Amino acid sequence: MSTDAVALIGFIVLFVLMLLRVPVGMAMGLVGVTGYSYIVGVGPALKLVGQTSMRTVTDYTFGVIPMFMLMGAFVSISGVSKELFRAANAFVGHLRGGLGVATVVACGGFAAICGSSVATAATFAGVAYPEMRRYGYPQSFSTGVIAAGGTLGAMLPPSTVLAVYAILTQQDIGKLFMAGVLPGLLAISMYVLTIVLIVTIKPDLLPAGKAQPWSERLDGLKDVWAPLFLFVFVIGGLYGGFFTPTEAGGVGASGAFLLGVARGKLNRAQIREALLQATRTSAAVFTVLIGALLFGYFLTITQTPQKLTEFMTSLGVGRYGVLALIMVMYLVLGCLMDAMAMIILTVPIIFPVIVQMGFDPIWFGIIIVMTVELGLIHPPVGMNVFVIKSVVKDVSFTTIFKGVLPFVATDLIRLVILIAFPIIALWLPNRMG
Repeated sequence: MSTDAVALIGFIVLFVLMLLRVPVGMAMGLVGVTGYSYIVGVGPALKLVGQTSMRTVTDYTFGVIPMFMLMGAFVSISGVSKELFRAANAFVGHLRGGLGVATVVACGGFAAICGSSVATAATFAGVAYPEMRRYGYPQSFSTGVIAAGGTLGAMLPPSTVLAVYAILTQQDIGKLFMAGVLPGLLAISMYVLTIVLIVTIKPDLLPAGKAQPWSERLDGLKDVWAPLFLFVFVIGGLYGGFFTPTEAGGVGASGAFLLGVARGKLNRAQIREALLQATRTSAAVFTVLIGALLFGYFLTITQTPQKLTEFMTSLGVGRYGVLALIMVMYLVLGCLMDAMAMIILTVPIIFPVIVQMGFDPIWFGIIIVMTVELGLIHPPVGMNVFVIKSVVKDVSFTTIFKGVLPFVATDLIRLVILIAFPIIALWLPNRMG
């Protein structure tokens, strides 16, 4: 059997296993090892399993993942999301659609120190949704704005998805984190603008809230200094070159722990819960990562990435035509798997095509993460939509998708802007030493 046929069968078996709900990491590892055994031999394949697993879990660079996971867990459990929403709501909640704006801003702030889209969506489904419903906001808008705000988790640093992309493509993690800052701020601004447009077109759809006295507004800001200080310290240290991304993760986790304890937001039970949560999530990510690396070795010996590069460059649709095809593929895959699995599965195959086409790897990382995040909210299947549905029981999928559609349109416009003006993503990384 030719290597092309073996690779094709490998992909078919992989997708069948995923449809049978076999965990993605396990499915990729099983197919990778089996395919490698068929071509090279059982002995080398088993040796590869041991070497890859040990090298991955002991690699210093990969330490950035559990550290930022732990930082996010401490921040999430210490109730920062409620503080951020309260502060944002105090300033803009009295405007029409103001609670929606407060949700987007608070999601952005939480995402900047959490790094997970799904966690951001789940958290604010419990924090912001009841408040919006209390003031008479429609279910569709309330859930739609939370689903869209959740996608900021993978863009704003520290982002676990960007860290994994950097590891897979051997790019600078610090530069990728910096590249996500301006596109993340652009995303927040465009979501706010979308809410303003909705209010302008349908003024009666979104009610105004109660105006807060300035004393309460300033009181709300007192709770925000801790996460803001943590974000500026970690990202500022990365940007200034004072510490590596792995060190930044350690500093961030330690800072989140110390601030939580000092402010009385973390007790012994919550600390234990945060440690367990970070361990479980990190273990899941490393399982997928090891499986992807094993699958990647199988693809390498079948020369699939090289053959795909040759095929796509010979299509005659130009570099942006190829980019469009890749993005459509990610939108389709968004219906089948989560962001991390998509990145880990596809980047080793797609990345050589991007390099051959002359695109900047840092810029492409931002574009692809944005496309993957769009897959989390677009119909017919969106991971963030399912997460919100699991938290908010009395709302239908149709209602959530109806509310999220204006933000899907906004995301598509933002992608076009970033493709047309790569400098938005590259300006900060290019200024790093």
